[in-house]
Amino acid sequence: MFGRKTKSTIDSLIGAETKISGNVHFKGGLRIDGHVKGDVIADADETSMLVISEHAKVEGEVRVAHLLVNGEIIGPVVSSELLELQPKARITGDVYYKALEMHGGAVVSGKLTHEASDEPLLKLATVPALAASNT
Repeated sequence: MFGRKTKSTIDSLIGAETKISGNVHFKGGLRIDGHVKGDVIADADETSMLVISEHAKVEGEVRVAHLLVNGEIIGPVVSSELLELQPKARITGDVYYKALEMHGGAVVSGKLTHEASDEPLLKLATVPALAASNT
């Protein structure tokens, strides 16, 4: 989609019965089926992919190149390449994206901000993430 090939391999899984308190940093692909209370951040990599499944919940900042959401995120979201919001996606927080695909039923409670180039997106995304953690 959008003339780019993205890596779609999932390297790691956080299972449905797993609860993590703390930040998660990853490379490559990650699927979350459980609950993460902390930031989920992909190391600087244009091929990183994160899947938030239907029953998953993330409470914290999410920062990744390609993000597919069908669960819940409470916190700011930064997708430097593609953000896909499936029908059961629920995001409470500001969202920064380069390309967006949103299905009917998906809900975003926050500001949607489109950025055409990577550099301003990264600069812009730093400030709200800090502001959100101070509230």
